[in-house]
Amino acid sequence: MKAKVGIIGTGNIGCDLLVKVMRSDMLECSIFAGHNPDSEGIKFAKKLGIPTTFDSIKYIENHPDCCDIVFDATSAKVHIYNAPILERLSKFAIDLTPARVGYFCVPIINLKQALEQKNVNLITCGGQATIPVACALAKIHPEIEYLEIAATIASRSAGIGTRNNIDEFTQATKDALKDFTGIKKTKAIIVLNPAEPPINMRTTIYALVEKPNMDAIRKSVFEMAEKVKNYIPGYKTIVEPTLENGRITTTIEVTGRGDYLPSYAGNLDVITCAAVKIAEAYAQKHGGV
Repeated sequence: MKAKVGIIGTGNIGCDLLVKVMRSDMLECSIFAGHNPDSEGIKFAKKLGIPTTFDSIKYIENHPDCCDIVFDATSAKVHIYNAPILERLSKFAIDLTPARVGYFCVPIINLKQALEQKNVNLITCGGQATIPVACALAKIHPEIEYLEIAATIASRSAGIGTRNNIDEFTQATKDALKDFTGIKKTKAIIVLNPAEPPINMRTTIYALVEKPNMDAIRKSVFEMAEKVKNYIPGYKTIVEPTLENGRITTTIEVTGRGDYLPSYAGNLDVITCAAVKIAEAYAQKHGGV
C-alpha cells in the first residue's frame, strides 16, 4: 500500500515535487494544499486529478487522516508556523525550506538517523549539492582549515521563495557544512546568474588544507558523486578536485529531470529528489504507513 502524502505549497517546487511523487511506487499524493485558489499550481494539480485545497495547513488540521507524511514547500517563515501544528498532528514533516526547525538531512549522509525524527529539514539546494562532497573531503582530511561553497543558479529558476530566503540560505548552508564536516570555518555564497540561455546549477567547493592527498581526495569525491546519482540522476562532478596555490577546488553540476521545470532548474530538482528519497525510505520503514 502506498503511503499517503500531503504537499503544502503550490509554487514551482511544490509542482515539481508532485510530479515526482506521482512517479513513485511507494507514495501517493492525497492533498495538494495552497492558499490561492487561482494559483497555477492548483490548476496543474487539478488537471492531474489530484485533490486540492486552498486552506493550506488548516485542511490537514481539519482532516488529520488525509496523510501521514507532509512536504512543506512554502517558505522558511511559513514553516516556522506550520511545524508545531504538524508535530501536534504526529505527521512526519519534510521541510523543503531553509527554516532550520527540523533535523538537517542529506540522504546519502544521514538518512537512517533522519527517519527517527518527526521534522526533517533539507537545508538548501547548495547544501544538498555540496555537503556530500564536503564530507568526502573531510573524510580524507578532517583537519581542513576552511571550506567555502559558491552556488550559482539560473536567475529564471529562482522564484519568490528562493529570493525571499537568501539570508536563510547562506546561514543554513554555512551551519550545515560545519555540522556535517566538523570544519570550524565555513562560508556559503549564492549567485543568481541572468545569462540567456539559462545555465545549469553549478556549485564550487573550495578547501584549504596543508599537504593534501589528492589521489585519495579524488577517489573519495568521485565515489560520493556516484552514490548521490542514485537519487539525483543529474548530479555530476564537472571539475575534478584540483590543487592550486594551496587551495583545493572542485565543481558539481546538477541538471534537473525536467519533470515540471526546465532541466536548468537543478537547484530545485536537488531538493525535490532528496525529499522523495526521504519519504520513500520512511514509507518503506513503516510498511506503507
